[in-house]
Amino acid sequence: MPFNPYLTRRQCLAAIALAGTLPYAAALAASTKAMRGALMILTTPYTSSGEVDYEDLAKEVAFCDQCGVQGLVWPQNSSEQRYLSKEERIRGFEVLAEANRGRNMVLVLGVQADDTEGMLEYAKAAESLAPDGMIAIPPTTANSLDEIHAYYAALCEVTARPIFVQTSGGPDIELTIDFLVKLARDLPQCGYIKEEYGRVHERMLALQEFQPDPIKSVFGATLGRGWLYEMRIGTDGVMTGGAMYADVYAKLWQFHLEGREEELRDCYSKLLLIQNLDNLIPGVRLYVLQKRGVFKTVKSRRDDFSFSDQQIAEIEYRFDALKPYLSA
Repeated sequence: MPFNPYLTRRQCLAAIALAGTLPYAAALAASTKAMRGALMILTTPYTSSGEVDYEDLAKEVAFCDQCGVQGLVWPQNSSEQRYLSKEERIRGFEVLAEANRGRNMVLVLGVQADDTEGMLEYAKAAESLAPDGMIAIPPTTANSLDEIHAYYAALCEVTARPIFVQTSGGPDIELTIDFLVKLARDLPQCGYIKEEYGRVHERMLALQEFQPDPIKSVFGATLGRGWLYEMRIGTDGVMTGGAMYADVYAKLWQFHLEGREEELRDCYSKLLLIQNLDNLIPGVRLYVLQKRGVFKTVKSRRDDFSFSDQQIAEIEYRFDALKPYLSA
């Protein structure tokens, strides 16, 4: 990965602490610099007949690169990962690895499954493609924190790359702060946290007490709806399904790094304005991806979407407010 001039003191200390300590240090050092900023969880595109559109998936990579985000993640819940077959997920890994080759964005592949055996299939396929990192939701079949620990330990046998631990989406078991810290101490690859459980911001602040070691970075999620506050309290980035607004997320991070507070607040407010349509007009995010020439269709495996003239007018009205912050 190329040099990133925006490393924090905390990031630098983390890199120093890792150097020469364990066999995974070299793999982590190659990616740690870039594990900050706006990481977009890609939306999965479909053809008109409902098949995964790998051409548009590759186009989504190019679009995000043009927008200037720091990284890509796929497939997670925003990608409809539970609706994808094993073959589709692994083919998607291959398409993304090829499409991102030579670009400055990090690529984080989602290897979660309901159990350890399933996760290892995805992890081995991902590892063969040399991504910058992996992410795994805890296994839904786990009945205890010990079982979740064993799941991540098995993943660490496959890869020496950074592993993001997602704190939601698995079994009804809280990944406590103590558990996350112990996991990162036992398995330093797992020092990367995608925090979206319970009282999120209290947990983020608690995790910061353990940075840079063993916790390497803490990311927010939930479409970035709390990202303004999260940036201001010192988190490391956002990892969320936002490719349709990738340039806006990139601008938010840029404004934050440059201390341009008024522009940051205005840009954030414009993003929230259109995000508020998600519950009012189902499928609006797919509409925007099609509008921006990234996807051919608004197909989804969750639902069938169509838009009335009034709905289109409202989407366009709110999208217009984003135009000063668009670059693609």
